[in-house]
Amino acid sequence: MSKIREILDNLSTEQYKMMIGEKSCQPLTETFSKKRVVHPGANGQMVPPVKQQEIWLEYMQRKGDKSKKKAVYIHIPFCSQICLYCGFFQNYSNEERETMYVDRLIKQLLMAKEYRYVQDSVINAVFFGGGTPSTLSPYNADRLLKTMNEVLPLANDCEITMEARVHDLVDEKLQVWFKHGVNRISVGVQSFDTAIRQSMGRKDDKETVIENLKRAASYNQAVLIIDLIYGLPAQSLDNFVNDLKIADSLPIDGMDLYQLNVFEQSALKKAIDNGKIPPAATTKQQAKYLEAAISYLDELGYKRLSVCHWAKTNRERSMYNTLAKSGADVIPFGSGAGGFVGDISMFLNRDLQCYMNAIDEGKWPLMVLTKEAGGKVLFKDIQAQTENCMVNIQKLAQVYSEELLQLEEVLNIWVEYGLFEKCGHTYKMTIAGQFWQNNITQTIIELTQQLLMGKKSFEVQPIAAQG
Repeated sequence: MSKIREILDNLSTEQYKMMIGEKSCQPLTETFSKKRVVHPGANGQMVPPVKQQEIWLEYMQRKGDKSKKKAVYIHIPFCSQICLYCGFFQNYSNEERETMYVDRLIKQLLMAKEYRYVQDSVINAVFFGGGTPSTLSPYNADRLLKTMNEVLPLANDCEITMEARVHDLVDEKLQVWFKHGVNRISVGVQSFDTAIRQSMGRKDDKETVIENLKRAASYNQAVLIIDLIYGLPAQSLDNFVNDLKIADSLPIDGMDLYQLNVFEQSALKKAIDNGKIPPAATTKQQAKYLEAAISYLDELGYKRLSVCHWAKTNRERSMYNTLAKSGADVIPFGSGAGGFVGDISMFLNRDLQCYMNAIDEGKWPLMVLTKEAGGKVLFKDIQAQTENCMVNIQKLAQVYSEELLQLEEVLNIWVEYGLFEKCGHTYKMTIAGQFWQNNITQTIIELTQQLLMGKKSFEVQPIAAQG
């Protein structure tokens, strides 16, 4: 009996269903009962707080490697209001507080000027995320972006992304961004439907959204990407397809499509339970939304960059997203930012005052530092493959261990279940496989841990409260 067969035989019935699924004539909606993780991965070992600064500084004094692509993530933890579906809110926008924060963020960037690891490297992508980075005033955006350019060793073709809300796509902000090299804008549209948008806490109506997107595109200075969410309350399948049609009619360069997760303790779940808004689409209904989107975008000739990202034009590369999910180092800046360097991952202080205090004391504002699980590079390579809607175990086995070839037994089960099609040595995800990609990735990582390292793990997170 193979080792992988022994592992599968020792799973409980419930674990088997959650990890491998069940055969069904409707694999898109029936293979798994629910999504079990938001972000697939393996848990590492927490570093005690008293050791965090020492370890961080030791890594930062190592020699960098210009041949390896790296990214920077800069977090702006402010929003003008809370959107019901969002789990990333930290602080309301306030220009005085914002200015104090940017003072510290600039100091943090200047600290990195002294890090050998950073200065010996080449940064291929910078991502301003949040929160809502576009809430920054022109004054604060100007000085922050100026410092970024002065301190970071940016590649000639570095992708610099500004996450933005529609309301901030105004000339005085756009001009500052472009002046300092922002060449990609990712706009959180979520839906063009005015009633749906405003029920979720978005300010602008459909006409304003379209007008502001056209304004940003008219500069011809940056890749323009929009995010859309499928499965929102009151959003029918026809509503969602209409969103896709409107998006395609606009001068954008691509779009990201995200499944709505309704978390148990979220404001959205409470609003639904209290009858203030209609229920969100169920997981099974969301599967049909993704199926319709893939069919529509394939018909139009969009290029699939990853499981959630589509390019309409050749300008869109989605470089940061690709690097972050394929094992490249991501250096974090700002309150609430996360990243990873080598075999450590880190999360910076989410509390604004704690973050600013740490910077004032000359410390890197670490909240959590984790030594990644053994096999981190392998796990990232697995994730890079599944992000591209495929798995090639032969390639992984050549690099890491021939024992990984046993995983083909699991992939062959998934072929039988309708999640993959086998093309030579490559297993390509069907639409059903693409919808269940997170479950598939988590299972492959967990089975790899047990197969190569003898470590048992089984992760189930409380997501998709909508059923």
